[in-house]
Amino acid sequence: MTYYADMTYERILERSLSRVPDGIDKREGSIIYDALAPAAVELAQIYIELDENRNLSYADTAYGTFLERRTAEFGINREAATKAQRKGLFYGESNAPLDIPVGSRFALEGLNFIAVEKILPGQYQLECETAGAQGNQQFGAMLPIDYIANLTRAELTDVLVPGEDEETDDILRARYSNAVNEKPFGGNIADYKREIEEINGVGGVKVYPTWQGGGTVKCTIITSEHNVPDPALVTQVQTFVDPTVSSGLGNGLAPIGHKVTIAAVVNTPVNVTTRVTLQQGVTVGQVQADIEKAIRDYLLGLCKSWKDENQIVVRIAQIDARLLTVTGVEDVLDTKLNGAVSNITLGTDDIPKLGTVVISV
Repeated sequence: MTYYADMTYERILERSLSRVPDGIDKREGSIIYDALAPAAVELAQIYIELDENRNLSYADTAYGTFLERRTAEFGINREAATKAQRKGLFYGESNAPLDIPVGSRFALEGLNFIAVEKILPGQYQLECETAGAQGNQQFGAMLPIDYIANLTRAELTDVLVPGEDEETDDILRARYSNAVNEKPFGGNIADYKREIEEINGVGGVKVYPTWQGGGTVKCTIITSEHNVPDPALVTQVQTFVDPTVSSGLGNGLAPIGHKVTIAAVVNTPVNVTTRVTLQQGVTVGQVQADIEKAIRDYLLGLCKSWKDENQIVVRIAQIDARLLTVTGVEDVLDTKLNGAVSNITLGTDDIPKLGTVVISV
């Protein structure tokens, strides 16, 4: 079988010339050569397009709208970007909490936020007007877009429900593959995973069936930012899956008889001490930030894998390997995690969070 990718200009021209009788001049520049060469170019281009179109017909090689059309055949659609839900704190004279009108708008670092719901006096749920993960990044003082009487300070604080960027091809493809191969059905583990991970702000879930006996289920969630979820998100997921006030009655996603508890992952501090050999002229202060970033990136990778791992293990060897990539560091010695020269094995619902980093030379 000849694959489309094998049908190059040179091969097509060679095959075409081989069909011309030997008594005819077939050298480059001859009449027959010049007649066949342009046709070979066009045929080669057609084979390239045929190969591309064939790839677009399969989910593992399709992309963009072609992948969307393929997954849509199974009821799986690309998830659109969502807006971050944040907490805003508002103060009046003497730093007293101040109530503001719902619908008030505020600006911070090029993003606008609108007050959508009152939480407590002086505390409001804000929604970023721009969809995507960028709404999760900013913290600090906001400026009111509209005049608000007696307002002296407005502050953007917690991420209640993380905003998410539009689903990438890789994530959509993986979700399609899981749905097709794991066969979610009527409250099995695959069904819980698929439904809960599609909730805005949820980045992963672990499901524990018969958690406290028959009919009980525990689902532990992590945010799309791979952090501990805010209680507001946990409550939102709980209400969607199995409302607490009517647990087990089938008023949510969970089937009748399933009493579901939604829990959040727990941060486990990871304090690092290490001794490094630095290049001549380099000081600890110059490499401190880069070392912390290298460790933080490693821990973030572990958090991203949390939903697929029984337990996360924070390994000294992995940290040492990453520190050796930091510019200015020549060697790493005596690395300890939480005061011990040993790896840290976390609980099934725990994720690592970088604490202190103490560097000596």
